[in-house]
Amino acid sequence: MADRVHGTADINLIEAAVTWHAYLICGFASFGGILYGYDSGYISGVLGMPYVKKQFGHEVSKAEDPDGYIIAPSRKSLITSILSAGTFIGAVLSGGVSEQIGRRLTIMLSCLIFAIGVAIQVGTVNIGGLVAGRFVAGLGVGGVSATVILYVSEISPRRVRGLLVSVYQWAITIGLLVASGVDQGCKNIPERSSYRIPIGIQFIWAFILAFGLFFLPESPRYYVKCGRMEDALRSLERVRGQPGSNPAVQAELAEIKANYEYEKQIASTSWADCFKGGSSRRGNLHRVMMGTCLQMFQQWTGINFIFYYGTTFFQQVGIHNPFLISTITNVVNVVTTPASFYMMEKFGRRTLLIYGAVAMCFCEFVVAIVGVAVPGKHAADLCLIVFTCLYIASFATTWGPAAWVVIGEIYPLPIRGKGVALATASNWLWNCVIAVITPYIVDKEKGNLGVKVFFVWGSALVLCFMFAFFIVPETRGLTLEQVDKMLEESTPMTSAGWKPHDTFAHEMGMVDKPEPHVAHHEERGPATMGTSTDTRVV
Repeated sequence: MADRVHGTADINLIEAAVTWHAYLICGFASFGGILYGYDSGYISGVLGMPYVKKQFGHEVSKAEDPDGYIIAPSRKSLITSILSAGTFIGAVLSGGVSEQIGRRLTIMLSCLIFAIGVAIQVGTVNIGGLVAGRFVAGLGVGGVSATVILYVSEISPRRVRGLLVSVYQWAITIGLLVASGVDQGCKNIPERSSYRIPIGIQFIWAFILAFGLFFLPESPRYYVKCGRMEDALRSLERVRGQPGSNPAVQAELAEIKANYEYEKQIASTSWADCFKGGSSRRGNLHRVMMGTCLQMFQQWTGINFIFYYGTTFFQQVGIHNPFLISTITNVVNVVTTPASFYMMEKFGRRTLLIYGAVAMCFCEFVVAIVGVAVPGKHAADLCLIVFTCLYIASFATTWGPAAWVVIGEIYPLPIRGKGVALATASNWLWNCVIAVITPYIVDKEKGNLGVKVFFVWGSALVLCFMFAFFIVPETRGLTLEQVDKMLEESTPMTSAGWKPHDTFAHEMGMVDKPEPHVAHHEERGPATMGTSTDTRVV
């Protein structure tokens, strides 16, 4: 790849056409979400199994629990939250590792660590072994969750990047559903197999993801960062399904290289540089704070309360068939998430975050108010189930995928790996905090909030709305390089109307200035399949 590409480049249309090849590569990489979702979801059902409560809990009266045993809130909190503690550390470490050895190898290494953690859990017969195994598995899940988002964001065509990153969230929901189904099938096994089977199945997800990555290309942006331009070109050929001689492929590579050269002039690639730039919207610190706070607020929507403690919560409030209700909530999560594939590119990330917060807030306050006004009534139970499902559907189509999409788009290439890692670590940190405190504030033995906990989640969603409205910009329809310009030249409220007016490749002298009749502005919306777009680079 030459340092300068002669000719003119269209400002907007600098990517090859979206092919099924790109969909398949990104879709498989997003399979990592199943590993994340399953590992997060199986514990809810396992902690509600009669054998597990007897093995790891203590005896109580039948009036307190139909099975005669319960797991103390302290143990329940530790078993559930220790995974998140491990994932926090794994996510942070993956930021530096992915910059050193690449995105693919980092995911594969994370799968190996995860498998070791699973093996420890399968072999244990006590609380200590289960906790240790979940911590080690968490290290692997943290690495996968951070690096998959980074990888998919970097290889996805800009016009469908939101859709393809949303597939990762869909995979998480599928993992949660599969975990719920396995728990449902194993709940009445009167021996250790009741929890060993749900845990052991995770070997399958780790193997599929790690083995498949042997055949996928490395991120072209990682190669550009390493100065390996020929490798970057070959990688871009594979992820776009077009030959390297294609003008669109050449122009896209030139833009990636130019942006990286520009960013290197004003920033380094160290961890310290993640916290430079002050309050400037283009500064690294502003972006890091935006990403970490976005993931924090995603957790404070309260969604993982349902998937971590749903079964035991439904048991506590007297819902019949709690395992079945938990499975239904997971089905709703899976079925509604694909709607975000269309909505993400049609309405944009910012819009979904704003209206999603409003919808979830309404549902949660309805559940809390009805539950307090008419406790124990059939109508209250029905309201709890219906509005919990509506709440989950609102999350699945808005904050669930949109938060992951945005953190993959807002960081400049020199710190992108570290930025995504910090945002993902924030997700797991607050995931851990919520997992720790929830049994203490909800369970009858402690805070005994019960259904009133939905007042807490509903109030937090007011803050989610304010954050999305005042802080989060619209990144729909832009290349990762154009997002840099948008953050510099617009505000969150005006970002949706921002249009690119030049390319980094031109500013850095790598291509000639776009001709007036070529440099038109396309709508920042979804793309259609088709043939390669002529970028007029010769």
